[in-house]
Amino acid sequence: MPSTAGTQRPNQKTRTRKDLLQAAARLMRQGRKPSLEEVAEEALVSRATAYRYFPSVDALLLEASLDVAVPEADELFRENSSDDPVARVERVDNALHEMILANEAPLRMMLASSLERGLRGTDDPDVPARQNRRSPLIEAALAPARGQFSPAALRTLSRALALVIGTEAMVVFKDVLRLDDAEARKVKRWAIRALVDAARRSAPAG
Repeated sequence: MPSTAGTQRPNQKTRTRKDLLQAAARLMRQGRKPSLEEVAEEALVSRATAYRYFPSVDALLLEASLDVAVPEADELFRENSSDDPVARVERVDNALHEMILANEAPLRMMLASSLERGLRGTDDPDVPARQNRRSPLIEAALAPARGQFSPAALRTLSRALALVIGTEAMVVFKDVLRLDDAEARKVKRWAIRALVDAARRSAPAG
């Protein structure tokens, strides 16, 4: 039987990073600015572990404040019974688009921090430089329609959609292409539909 250790270790590190963000958010809701040591204690990890994931308490608190602004999949689809993958992915994109508009400056700071960390390198390449918030939402959006795609096409579709949804896409639309908000939304809707249609076509005939 093949070993799963290679996937378990990165997944555990992702969960530890998420635990730190959630611990910071809980302490911040108490109306104070916690230290990195306090966040580590709240997350039940060591101070040294917290420093492996975040270079400073300011970086941690910045990301924690943004983490709270991203909706959970259950919340986003609670009153949405549609199984249309295009409509559901557009719902994810709209929610993240609005969140990005409301938090553009801190998101750019967070992106700059992760890029700087990538240039410096880390002692442990399995420690994620950023939290992946978009993929769980995309996967939840596609879940009711998974029968429309082959497993390989569904996996590729989820990854391709992550390229057009999120902060990096905002930077491309705004800084590189110089598009206004309405044009950016139009291009993303086109890309979402095109990617879903392409994934459908790659499914084996029933």
